[in-house]
Formats: sequence, structure tokens, C-alpha cells
Amino acid sequence: MRNCLVMGAAGYIGSYLVPHLQTLGYRVIAGARRPCRLPEGVEFRLADSLKPITLLPALAGIDTVFYLVHAMGAGADFHRLEQQGVKNFAAAARAAGVRRIIYLGAIQPEQCNSRHLNSRRHCGELFRESGVPTVELRAGIIVGPGSAAFEVMRDLVFNLPLMVTPKWVRSRTPPIALSNLLHYLGGLVEADEVDGRIFNAVGPELLSYQQQLQKFAAHIGKRCPIIPIPFLSPRLSAWWLQFVTSVPQPVAKALVGGLKHDIPADDGPLRALLPQTLLSFDEALAESLALEQKLGAEQQGQETPLGLRWRHPEYGFYDRTASGEAICLASPEVVWQVLQQLGGEQRYFYMNELWVVREWMDHLIGGPARTRGRTNPDRFVKGDMLDSWQILGVDEGRRLDLLFNMKAPGVGRLEFNILPEESGLTRIRVTAHWHPQGAWGLAYWLAMLPFHLFIFQGMTEAIARQAEARAGIPVMD
Repeated sequence: MRNCLVMGAAGYIGSYLVPHLQTLGYRVIAGARRPCRLPEGVEFRLADSLKPITLLPALAGIDTVFYLVHAMGAGADFHRLEQQGVKNFAAAARAAGVRRIIYLGAIQPEQCNSRHLNSRRHCGELFRESGVPTVELRAGIIVGPGSAAFEVMRDLVFNLPLMVTPKWVRSRTPPIALSNLLHYLGGLVEADEVDGRIFNAVGPELLSYQQQLQKFAAHIGKRCPIIPIPFLSPRLSAWWLQFVTSVPQPVAKALVGGLKHDIPADDGPLRALLPQTLLSFDEALAESLALEQKLGAEQQGQETPLGLRWRHPEYGFYDRTASGEAICLASPEVVWQVLQQLGGEQRYFYMNELWVVREWMDHLIGGPARTRGRTNPDRFVKGDMLDSWQILGVDEGRRLDLLFNMKAPGVGRLEFNILPEESGLTRIRVTAHWHPQGAWGLAYWLAMLPFHLFIFQGMTEAIARQAEARAGIPVMD
């Protein structure tokens, strides 16, 4: 049995590839920077391509690696980070005796000035030059829930009555269905005479992004007037997208840089090697929305993007976050004891007046925020109510996740993490996650952000002070 390591298992493609490889009978190991939700029978290994010390242990006994890692969300320096990660990983794979690396790249135009596409191409070259047998699979736009290009598309269609778009929406590319891509990736594990080769994985139609938007709108029964504006540059486009889509701005910027090119691609060699029926865009779209509904229903009540937006397709897949952190001298056990008072007399530990104002605002528009009390006052139980919040998840002594139930244009959750440090101190982190409903949801988030930044910081510091007092630790001036 082949031992397959999926690097980037917590990401979009990785989360679908891991169970797909299981169905093919492979032993699957998930590599990621932090533990993630995995199917039963999948082993997790800590692996960070930018931390070489983590790589050799992760590669022990591995035959085949799927390298799905990218750094588009890291900002302007993403290309350097991507290439350094590839160099680190290739060196470790060579030392570990890996049989094959399957690298997922991006299809390339004939002449390209996109930093995103150029970085993907360069990463493939680095793998092939490393001495480790490598096959590169270059994909087009992937039609599936969670794909950045697809999520931009659905955010625009679901939430804008009229689109004023840049000229790059007329650039043509061959989108591929997620299921078709997974078939290709899985087939490359055992394929013969593919090492050192580059294959294009694309769908059967060459469509502009505008055509894809219009097909999406037609599929959900919505009119989609599109007015292209020739003078809207890619830089301005990426800036504009952050106000109408949940996709993070660095990702949107890299994405727009790639979408401004016509990208035809010859996939004949790959279709001959791993034949399958390729889905049209309409078929891929129907499959994607059906998969989203299925997974959303299965994950309802969980902290996943699909579970949170089930029955609310207009909610964004990607979240906006704001957080606060404090270091505490008390133990994690004592910090948890203090946190368990949440929603009682302590309310929210800090600036309770602002919480009351927000609750009254919700109450005036018919929301449940004036609901007080806890289902279980002594401990946190998944599914219980805590004032107007619902408990989504509990990892006793370490993590608490609450679902935001007030009326607002989007869905949110509040996550508490208690993290022991090697120094013996305890790190307390509170993070708000917000999945916006289009432009109104993003505007709401931006309006609340100044309050969030100091409320959550104050909350963590207040929890830390109470924990130290409970532990009998003297206050330091």
C-alpha cells in the first residue's frame, strides 16, 4: 500500500483530496502547520515547509507526496516564501527517499507578468531540479466550494444586483470541475513514465470570467447585469474586491493578476494518460452547489465554513477575523475556571456596557440578544445556549467556540483558546470570525472592527488578571 502525504491537507484542495485518496485504497497522512479536521483513519503529522525541522519526521516512510502549499495570503512577499518552502521541502524529501512528488501548479499563458502564476511556475522548476522525481499538474480555475476564484464568483453573483467590472472579466480560461481534478491527482500516484513531466488539467470549455458569472447567475435564477469598465486596473480591482467578497485581499490580488490573461491549455497528454468524462462548466457548477449542500448539512452546527453557511448561500466562505491576546502567570486549568463564568454575573469580563448597547440594538429589530442565562451554568456543553450565543464546540480546558445569534448581515463565531507555553506561562487568545453577507456584511464588519480590536484585547487581559488573582499570584505594578 502506498503511503501518501498530503502537504496542505487543511487547505481547500487538501480537504477534498484526503478522503478521495482514502477511497482509492491508499494510506493517507495529512501534513499541515496545525491539527485540522480529518476523516477517520487519517494520520496527522505536523509539517511546515518554512520550518525545516518539522519535515523529516513528517516524511518518514512516505512514498508519494502531494504538495498543495501556497502562500498567496502572505501579502507582497508570497513568492519568496513559496519558493523557500519548496527548497526546504525538496531537500527533506530527497533525504527521506520520497519516490514521487506531485506538485499542483497553475496553467500558464504564453506571456505572463503575473507574480502569482510566475511563482507557481518557478516552484515547479525548483522541484524538478531538486533530484526528487516530480510531476507537475497545472490546473485552471477550479469549480468547487472553497476555491478562491469560485468564491469570488459566487460572492459577486449572490450579493450584487449590478456588476461594474474591469476588463479582465473578458479574459478566457478553461475551468475544471473539482471531481475531475481529484481524478487526475489520484491517478498520478501509480502512473508510469510521468516523472519530470508537466500536465495541464483543464475543463472542456474556454470561457471568460464574465461568461462564468452569467452562467452562475442563470443557474440560481438571478439576473446579472455586467458593465465592464476598461480603465479599472488589476490593482484597483483587487482593492475593490475586498469590499464585495469575503476572499482575503492578498489572495484576491494574486488571483486578479492571473485572471487578466487568456489561458488556453493543451490537456491532450493528460486525458490520454488518465481518461475520464470532463464536466462542462454548467455540470461542474451543479455538482459544486450540490456538494456544498450535502457537506453543509453534514457539518451543520460545526465550526466549518460550509456548516456555518448551510441554508445561507449568500454568506462568504472565507472569514474576517479580529483577536486579542494576553499572557497569564496562572495555569491553563485556573484560566479555564475563570472562563467558565462567561455569561453569568461576569458577562463578558470587559466593557459590558458596550455588549448591552449591542444587545438592545438587536432587541429593537426583533433579535434574541436580550436572552440571558445559560442552559448549564456549571460547564460548557456543545449545543447549549449561553445568553444569546450557542456553544458550537468545546475542548475541555483548552478551547470554547460560540455561535453569534444576533441579527446581522452574516454569521459569526467567537473562539477562546487557552494555550500553555513552554515557559510555564499561559497564552489566552480570543478571536472573532465573521463570514459576511456581501457588501453589507463587509461594511458591518468594518464598522464594528474598531470596537472589536480593543474589546477582545481588554477581555483577554481581564481574564488573565482574574485567573492570577484566583491563583493567589500578586499583582505586579
